[in-house]
Amino acid sequence: MRLIMQFTPELIEEIRSRNDIVDVIGQYVHLEKKGSNYMGLCPFHNEKSPSFSVSQSKQMYHCFGCGVGGDVFSFLQRYNSLTFPEAVKELADRSGVALSAADDTEEARKERSQRQLLYDINKEAAKYYFYELRGTGGKTGLDYFQKRKLSNETMQKFGLGYSPVGAGNLVNYLRKKGYSDEIMILAGLASHDEKRGTHDVFWNRVMFPIFDINNRVIGFGGRVLGDAKPKYVNTNDTPIFNKRRNLYGLSFAKNSKAGNFILCEGYMDVIAMHQAGFTQAVASLGTAFTAEQAQLIKRYTQEVILSYDSDGPGVKAELRAIQILKEAGLRGKALNLEPYKDPDEFIKNEGQEAFEKRLRNAENTFFFEIRIMQRDYDMTDPAGKTAYYRAVARRLCEFSESLERENYIQATAAKLAIPIGDLKNLVVSIASEGITSKQPGKDIKAYQNQKRRDPKDNILRPQRLLLTWIADEPDIYKIVKKYISPDDFTDELYRKVAEKMYEGLDAGRFLAASILSLFPDDEEQQSRVSEIFNTNLVRIETREEKEKALHDIIYDIRRMSYEKKKSEIQLGDANALKTIVDSKKKLEELAHSRIGLD
Repeated sequence: MRLIMQFTPELIEEIRSRNDIVDVIGQYVHLEKKGSNYMGLCPFHNEKSPSFSVSQSKQMYHCFGCGVGGDVFSFLQRYNSLTFPEAVKELADRSGVALSAADDTEEARKERSQRQLLYDINKEAAKYYFYELRGTGGKTGLDYFQKRKLSNETMQKFGLGYSPVGAGNLVNYLRKKGYSDEIMILAGLASHDEKRGTHDVFWNRVMFPIFDINNRVIGFGGRVLGDAKPKYVNTNDTPIFNKRRNLYGLSFAKNSKAGNFILCEGYMDVIAMHQAGFTQAVASLGTAFTAEQAQLIKRYTQEVILSYDSDGPGVKAELRAIQILKEAGLRGKALNLEPYKDPDEFIKNEGQEAFEKRLRNAENTFFFEIRIMQRDYDMTDPAGKTAYYRAVARRLCEFSESLERENYIQATAAKLAIPIGDLKNLVVSIASEGITSKQPGKDIKAYQNQKRRDPKDNILRPQRLLLTWIADEPDIYKIVKKYISPDDFTDELYRKVAEKMYEGLDAGRFLAASILSLFPDDEEQQSRVSEIFNTNLVRIETREEKEKALHDIIYDIRRMSYEKKKSEIQLGDANALKTIVDSKKKLEELAHSRIGLD
């Protein structure tokens, strides 16, 4: 709950009230009115049937497929990889709300001051490395870049630098600039141990500043000059830098007009492609390509050309990336770099025009996958060839849309020189065996089935139904509160939600989304809250049916509350025992009573 203290609850609610969730999310997701809510394709997982619901009355969103949910603030946090304060500022700017009221606590000022210090110290470190490369001690680093045929203009554009030999150079420089050891360590620029004290993380390395989408330096990558290991060192995650949520080169690539992104493995590949005019190139940051990075790319393009190294590890990484792109709903193509290992090597040997031709002829990822898959089969042996064709047919079964599957069957038959009728029959035969692989939409069924299998959900479901019902029809609250108190909710989160809900309804001002402000930086809890308020209610036609349904839900909650309290009673606690006895008597009375809607 630490971050929410940067802003008063009144300010948060004012910003929320001026930013209708349907309008904001509608800028990123195509929404259509369905009943009382709006529906669209979830931007956080791949789906072909809309399961992403946005409620204007509750000012919340919830995906019935992958389970994510939240309010207008958390949507921007998740979609744009923002912190809670950054989302607040963006929405405040959008609606013309002044944020002067945010500066009302010492903790708030400290938090904002710390983040700004991290931006400042990274900028200062980048300047230091930049000038070291061009100074008398930077010849080793400069020679490395010049051997890689980088122009001065390119080196300047990417802010390339050099960290000299010696473990205290940057630390001493930053101390003279007034920065503390603590902020250097927090920024990932320095480390501390008993033997060496506070010392540089990067030394004897050429340096690659990493910029965020707003062109601020948030971290560094460093390549060692020599045989030391590891070859590359990257800044660890900090309050302003997360390797999984950023891409190298994105601050430049976002302005490209190419219509696609080229995704590669390393810093030098990106730089070489930009120098050759391919300004849409980006790379992951010392880790495998992530789902978060795929969502980041999706903000700017729908097509990604994979340009990974052509060696074994590169191919494996490419296959993993293809699956992530599919799950994000992005179109992928694979770039054939053979006989060269990487884009940098290809461009140096073959030139810009040859690379452009390879881009135009980039391979459909499905055909790339089955081509790589063929390496595992002996195509000179009839049994091996048949096994390969069956594996291909199995992959064709993954296409759930009949037209798309038909198109791929035709193209695959032509590529492998198989009679199309034979391949169709093989696909039908394998599909009938029930060995089709992952299908779009499976995530929805898996999510729902998991809920049904969870025994705890049998207890929570009535509580969830009641909270959703009250949120949809606040008038029933005056009836419910006669029988159910927040203390009757057996789960800690549900109890917190009920307390906040009861408090708001008693005060005559309740909005479901306001509860999410209790968890500004906890995506899991926000998704659970959104699920609580988005339980599917069975449509009830008559008053009698409605009264019976309300009675049954209230009774189930009271019964489960009673059983939980009975299991927690301590031997010898006379007061608790009396409470349990009284509760049992009231429960028996409730079982035979009628709950009216008057």
